[in-house]
Amino acid sequence: MIRAWWDALQARERRMLGVGAVVVALLLGWALLWYPLAHARNDLEKRVMHQREDLVSMQQALGEARELHAQGARGRGERQGKSLLALADVTARGAGLEGALKRVEPTGGKSVRVSFEVANFDALMSWLDALVRDYGVQATDFSADKVEGLGLVNARATLEDSAR
Repeated sequence: MIRAWWDALQARERRMLGVGAVVVALLLGWALLWYPLAHARNDLEKRVMHQREDLVSMQQALGEARELHAQGARGRGERQGKSLLALADVTARGAGLEGALKRVEPTGGKSVRVSFEVANFDALMSWLDALVRDYGVQATDFSADKVEGLGLVNARATLEDSAR
């Protein structure tokens, strides 16, 4: 049936239909193959570019982290022979907690328990952060009870010397 129809067409019509079929095939090839692949390639190039930027920023952050770690290691070495008990006492007083510091007692070879009454919570947290950052001391147990007054607590913490 199609063959009969094709044979019934004049040569000029066959040529026009043939050229039209080639154009349609090219357009379909472009729309279904070339354009999606080119678009996907552009998207992948953008993703690679962003990932390279992320890699550069991560490498910079790694350098900063290593530098901070080295500074922390240097800080840990600057205890000047102080025991954990003496270190906790001196640093708490230096952090403005001398009025709130009530007791520093050893609980083992590598740990001490500190007690504070009516201490400023923010100053207490800054002090604990400085112990971790500068001396490698970890708070393994911490409890705080709110007392009357804005930001004031009674607190107890067990400090463990992880640097030694």
